[in-house]
Amino acid sequence: MAVYAIGDVQGCYPELNRLLETLRFDPARDRLWFCGDLVNRGGESLQVLRLVHGLGEACVVTLGNHDLSLLAVATRSEEAQARVNPELRSVLFAEDRDTLLPWLRRRKLLHHDAGLGFTLVHAGLAPSWTLKLAQRNAAEIERELDGPQHRRLLQHLFGNKPAAWHPGLRGIERWRAGINVFTRMRYCDVRGRLDFDSKGAPGTQPAGMYPWYEVPGMVRRETRVICGHWSALGRFDGLGVYAIDTGCVWGGRLTALRLDGDEPQFISVAAEPQRKRAPGRED
Repeated sequence: MAVYAIGDVQGCYPELNRLLETLRFDPARDRLWFCGDLVNRGGESLQVLRLVHGLGEACVVTLGNHDLSLLAVATRSEEAQARVNPELRSVLFAEDRDTLLPWLRRRKLLHHDAGLGFTLVHAGLAPSWTLKLAQRNAAEIERELDGPQHRRLLQHLFGNKPAAWHPGLRGIERWRAGINVFTRMRYCDVRGRLDFDSKGAPGTQPAGMYPWYEVPGMVRRETRVICGHWSALGRFDGLGVYAIDTGCVWGGRLTALRLDGDEPQFISVAAEPQRKRAPGRED
């Protein structure tokens, strides 16, 4: 059995198919971990969701900010849903939306495999979080997303305040701060306050801000972390972090990381020729 983590697909359906062919993926034997942002910008989000949903137990998905944004829009009026871009409308008004959207809402924010020694998230982990604390925070938000009040959470999901997670937060503010860490973080300061504006490669951020995985004084987690979200960072392997958003939707590559061997192995396919090259524009 092979286990592969796959970077941000973002509706890039042809590339996902080519990557699975390259991996010789067999759903009866192999397993896929998707690090989030299955949807938006690539043009074929509905087809991507149908493919991944159809894999059933052969795949794990962690939620990204684009996935959560789609779910938030789905709680609005039909008129408001009709105003989003055509790619997301194709999901929101699909005949199988009542299958796909609840399935997506019930995906994880964090997946940990103790046997393989890897933890999968979309963006990262707060500098102060141990693995156990990250798991507790993810499970708390996942329960809310799966619970009877999930619409309330989704309707108040996004915002830049509070700028840092801390244990005294409660309710919506606590969950929003946690979601921002799991799905939006790139840079933060030594107190864990996120920089929501800087999206470029390391070295372009303001003074006092650090890539989340190298903040001075951060806790030691004793797990290797796989993440996406940050296409300007690109493929990265260091400090126990494997970043695999290689900007397929911007004309880069779609990348998989094989996890079950002696050493992790990167495999990727090129973006379709029509993808526009625009590094650093992702959010």
